[in-house]
Amino acid sequence: MEKMTVRLPGVSLLISIAATLRADAIPPPEVPQNLKPPATEVVLLKASGEGKQIYACQASPGNAARFEWVLEKPQADLLDAQGKRIGRHFEGPTWEAADGSKVVGEVRERAASPRRGAVPWLLLKAKTTQGPGTFARVTYIQRVATVGGAAPAEGCDQSHVGRETAIDYQAEYYFYTAR
Repeated sequence: MEKMTVRLPGVSLLISIAATLRADAIPPPEVPQNLKPPATEVVLLKASGEGKQIYACQASPGNAARFEWVLEKPQADLLDAQGKRIGRHFEGPTWEAADGSKVVGEVRERAASPRRGAVPWLLLKAKTTQGPGTFARVTYIQRVATVGGAAPAEGCDQSHVGRETAIDYQAEYYFYTAR
């Protein structure tokens, strides 16, 4: 039996192009213009967030006679498309992948959610990253498709100062990296 070797010129180039295109494989969500990251960014990862928005009852700054629920922190699991836990989201706001890498974001823009009672949609810029892994190269984060999580409309007065309440929420998170 004769052995035949076939050389395919350009195959390594095609593999390289395919690897580059993989970064563009996750389409960005449809969002208001102010929530779009710079055109130099591509979606690195999409994850669903499921958990709670935790609020504390506090006196309003500048008006000690008025009280309001103030967001203390989120507490959520990050899930892949199959529902497998791939990380968590917590105070900072911080996202931590199962591999230990982290990104801390800073809100740059917001837009009201089209769903009543849902937390706003956000565009955040990465302020810091930590550790090698999934979130090491993240530059921007979007929170969209929110369900629930808005602060309660009532129940915060002088007799409840310091009380916390946890409101269920869901969101889609898009993590971006430079092209």
